[in-house]
Amino acid sequence: MEIVWLVVSLVILYYGAEGLVLGASSLAKRLGISALVIGLTIVSIGTSMPELVVSIKAAMIGQSALSVGNVLGSNFFNIGVILGISAIIYPLMAKRQLLKLDVPVMIFSSVLFLIYFLDSRISRIEAISLLLILITYITYLLVSSKKDKNVKPDSNDDDIKLTKHWSLDIIFIVVGLVALIYGSDLLVVNAIIIAERLGMSEAMIGLTIVAAGTSMPELATSVVAAIKKRSDIAIGNIVGSNIFNILLILGVAGTIQPITTPDINYIDGLFVVLLGVVLWFFMKHSSSIRRWQGAIFVLLYIIYFYYKLNM
Repeated sequence: MEIVWLVVSLVILYYGAEGLVLGASSLAKRLGISALVIGLTIVSIGTSMPELVVSIKAAMIGQSALSVGNVLGSNFFNIGVILGISAIIYPLMAKRQLLKLDVPVMIFSSVLFLIYFLDSRISRIEAISLLLILITYITYLLVSSKKDKNVKPDSNDDDIKLTKHWSLDIIFIVVGLVALIYGSDLLVVNAIIIAERLGMSEAMIGLTIVAAGTSMPELATSVVAAIKKRSDIAIGNIVGSNIFNILLILGVAGTIQPITTPDINYIDGLFVVLLGVVLWFFMKHSSSIRRWQGAIFVLLYIIYFYYKLNM
């Protein structure tokens, strides 16, 4: 029966992503804000809600391995699988803002996590510092976006279809997010049941099954965006989600309850940093993430997953 619910959850995720991409793209054009900024903020925060809920719940009941594993696993899955598959479907144009600001912030967040977690613990002070960095980043993003309003808009935004009214944009975004959160929760619950029957550990479940499950909103959103050739939302969603996963989710979870677990080692964090550096390198030497580069990301995730299964 769990398999049936998994299929149902995937259907819900797909249509939720359709609504979110439509509403977010239309709202961005209507407000004169780039779709990239919408992807980095509204879409990223929305698709990161499952990780936030799962990690906070796990931290509050003392399952810190699941909380941290979920965040690291989701970040690795986001780039390794979601960005990889999206690029294979349609080469993703990489705007210079991503190279100069957003991807470096994502890498910095991952490195900062590694430093904080050297003692296998994230204190309340460290968690609060993560939240302060996030607030600074979002503020800068929004202020710089308003300054750039008079700059010639991206030609890729010309093909975005506006809905009949801005209220419909909000409805599509809200309904899409609700569907994504519900669908991912349905998927995670049933996936965990199957994983536990297979005898997987808490840390392993967090790094793989739960991480993949809570990343389904990002997967659905970015794949649909790639199919619709909305590279800005596809990449912005992934990079933004990785930033929010560390700064927001671990920040909130660690503020509520300091996180301590020896079950997550530095190798998991290094894998996340490695993927971020590879992404930055690809962007620096090309204006787009090509299909062969997407395939490399998928291959790196397969290698990581194989390593986790055999460690």
